[in-house]
Amino acid sequence: MIQVRPLGGQLMSGPDLRPQRRSNRLAREKSPYLLQHAFNPVDWYPWGEEAFERSRAEDRPIFLSIGYATCHWCHVMEHESFEDTDVAALLNRDFISIKVDREERPDIDGVYMTVCQLMTGQGGWPLTIVMTPDKQPFFAGTYFPRESVAGRMGMLELLPRLDGMWRERRADVEAAGASALQAVREVETRGIGSGGGTPDEETLRRGFNDLLARFDPHQGGFSRAPRFPAPHQLLFLLRWSDRAGDPRGVEMVEKTLVSMRRGGIFDHVGYGFHRYSTDARWLVPHFEKMLYDQALLAMAYTELWQITGDEAHRRVAREIFEYVARDLTEAGGAFLSAEDADSEGREGAFYVWTREELDEVVGNALGEEAARLARRAFQVEARGNFADEASGLRTGENILHLRETPAEIAAALGEEVTTVEESLEEVRRLLFERRVTRIRPLLDDKILTDWNGLMIAAMAGGGRVFGDEPLVEAAARAADFILERLRDEDARLLHRHRDGESAIPAGAADHACLAWGLIELYAATWDPHWLREARGLLDELLERFWDPDRHGVFNVDAEQRDVPVRQKEVYDGATPSANAATWYVLLRMGRLTGDLGLLDRAESLRRALAGPVGGAPSAHTMSLVALDLALGPAHEVVVTGDPDAADTQCLLAALTDRYGPRTAVLFKPADGAAGGRAAADLEAVAPFTGAYDVRDGRATAYVCSDFACRRPATDVAEMLNQLS
Repeated sequence: MIQVRPLGGQLMSGPDLRPQRRSNRLAREKSPYLLQHAFNPVDWYPWGEEAFERSRAEDRPIFLSIGYATCHWCHVMEHESFEDTDVAALLNRDFISIKVDREERPDIDGVYMTVCQLMTGQGGWPLTIVMTPDKQPFFAGTYFPRESVAGRMGMLELLPRLDGMWRERRADVEAAGASALQAVREVETRGIGSGGGTPDEETLRRGFNDLLARFDPHQGGFSRAPRFPAPHQLLFLLRWSDRAGDPRGVEMVEKTLVSMRRGGIFDHVGYGFHRYSTDARWLVPHFEKMLYDQALLAMAYTELWQITGDEAHRRVAREIFEYVARDLTEAGGAFLSAEDADSEGREGAFYVWTREELDEVVGNALGEEAARLARRAFQVEARGNFADEASGLRTGENILHLRETPAEIAAALGEEVTTVEESLEEVRRLLFERRVTRIRPLLDDKILTDWNGLMIAAMAGGGRVFGDEPLVEAAARAADFILERLRDEDARLLHRHRDGESAIPAGAADHACLAWGLIELYAATWDPHWLREARGLLDELLERFWDPDRHGVFNVDAEQRDVPVRQKEVYDGATPSANAATWYVLLRMGRLTGDLGLLDRAESLRRALAGPVGGAPSAHTMSLVALDLALGPAHEVVVTGDPDAADTQCLLAALTDRYGPRTAVLFKPADGAAGGRAAADLEAVAPFTGAYDVRDGRATAYVCSDFACRRPATDVAEMLNQLS
């Protein structure tokens, strides 16, 4: 049976109508990416000792291929090379072939991606590695077609060459493999713990100035094409503006996020953001959608709304949450990983529109005037703006995008803004209803702990700031799922759940990102249960992943011995690095609980990161977010009172409405108030709150700044004055 998703993103079973072919070992796996290759003629193995034992016994090198389910070029290489019987014959004769899902095993991917970058100067997926039976890589590359073309060597030429090297130049091959792993180890020694000094405010300033120098004032963003969302850069810039009183940070963030929302990188029909833009205008995306992008971008739009009050930014955050709830949430409440770029055998087919189809859908339902408005608003052309990947010629299909706001369109047409907005929403609804009849892209329905942690943080934070209880409830359901279902027999956290199975030991990023989400859930609910769970995750993180010699956290714990190098992730890529996330949550939890031990670990990590962060601040912007919090001025506020009383709600609402990235807030129900048990539970996690109670029968705020406490405040204005 295969799984087919109907409207709403859920899964249902249907008969498997594919031609019957013999499956390989990957058919027993849970990863959607590995299952995509289960009927290849290649004799694939999953990563494991069975493959390496056979490699040693038969004296054959390992052909390692790493990718992920929604990777477009992984699909292309599968179709061109791994489904080809001639390529498969060479692989099966001369190599032992292993497939790895990089999202299931980021630790394996991290080691061999570093190898590829060191050997070739670049990286990407699909990642192709050839190595000895002892996991020593002597060849690295990315995508290889079946036959050599346009200067790129094909598999039919490459594989015999590699086999010849293995047979005839064994000593050179083994020396190259050993040298490659040694180079990876040397990269590690130049990372955490290698620099002197301590990152300080000047480090933040240099990070800001670097981003300012790279900023595109016309389209936003900080790089040439292709353009990837880098929301941790935006989160840092918002903090810098708040710290320095420099509006340019907010201006860069706003320009970038507004341009992205208008561009084709945003799905104007079903919402959510695609992975990246292939051009500098945010117009032509790579159409896959990833959970982590939705989470981090939702955080950025939410914080920007807090600062500017512009309703447009809150609307985008809500649109992201709507997309995730509809299409990336499974029945138990956890969040699914991604949607593919491809459907009907080509990239973007699900998302693009011809002028004729748009005119038919909109014109038949609403008339020619509405169709004309839709064409203008979404920039729909008869010749199209989307080119065929192979020929480069326009297909007559359009990627919907905006060049004018509804207000600008209304002014040009002499209409009311609300009239235009309502008309465009009706157009969007009609297009959505038509689009659900198309063949959908693959849904990668695995559940990953670290990515869920990020979305839990985003939804809980959005629910708190927007006063949207259903968002908070959705975040709590996902957290309950992870905490209850992704555990092993020893109650240790696991990384992946799919098809009823939880497996793969969790890494440092899983612990840190989930703790981040639980901290945000506490701030949205005031339920100390979430703080207690977050503290347990941090204790486990520090016990199993912390490096007592050079500090920082390893990606995997010491018990996981199937990777040849135990790395520490520092660079902030598509997601925050494990060490940046760890630093951030150590600071958050330390200040919430008053635990100086956690703050001391955070300070050790700050010093350990001096080399990489100080050397290239703008490449480590999640670390800069943590550094901003570490430098302060940081505030802790304990509000105590009757949770149902108006004066309590006023104090808490004032803190919620305020953009306060360096403010930790706790709520303690007053003695005898409803929720009294929560006060005892909070004191168990944050003992210093035990001494706090209401003053003169009124809800009271206790404000401390950089370990110095102010007098208790019962008035909102006084409390905010103390914070400012």
